[in-house]
Amino acid sequence: MKYARRLATVTLSVSLLAGTAAALAPAASAATSSACSYNLTDFDARVDGNGVNYRTGPSTGYKSKGFLFTNDRLRVYCGKGNWYYTKLTHRSKSGMAAGTYGWVRSDMLLLLAG
Repeated sequence: MKYARRLATVTLSVSLLAGTAAALAPAASAATSSACSYNLTDFDARVDGNGVNYRTGPSTGYKSKGFLFTNDRLRVYCGKGNWYYTKLTHRSKSGMAAGTYGWVRSDMLLLLAG
C-alpha cells in the first residue's frame, strides 16, 4: 500500500510538471517570426544572386545561417522593412536542408505567384 501511494505521487508529479512545461513553451514559429511587421499572402520565390546570406533576423546585424544561390527556392511568409521571413522548400545549393527558416533581403529574390 505504501509503495502504491508513493508511485501514485511520483506519477502525478511527473504529469503535472510535463503539463506545465508544455503550457509554458512558446510556439515554434513565435520565436522566429515575431520580428515581422507585416504579413504577406504566402508565395514562392527564387534567389536571384550567388552567395546571398540567409540570416537569423531581419538585418545584416544578425548571424548568417549559410548562403543561398541563384534559383534556390523559398516560401515567403511575412516581412519587416525590405527583409522577408522565408522557408527553404528544397535543399539549397549550399546544402542547407529543406524546411530551414530564415531571413533574406527582398531585392535578392525573384517573386513568383503563390
